[in-house]
Amino acid sequence: MAKIKIKQSKSIIKATNRQKLTIQALGLRNPHDVVELEPTPQILGMVNKVKHLVQVEKI
Repeated sequence: MAKIKIKQSKSIIKATNRQKLTIQALGLRNPHDVVELEPTPQILGMVNKVKHLVQVEKI
């Protein structure tokens, strides 16, 4: 199955607590961190909630 590359592009300092936990659940810690994940409905839903903080790229 194809993967997606998720890069944290902005800081989470002013993000809500729920958005901070979502970023952490995706496996991101710092700006410019990159993770490769399977595009399951759960992952895509989390990415949609923090789309203003991350960049998504298909591999």
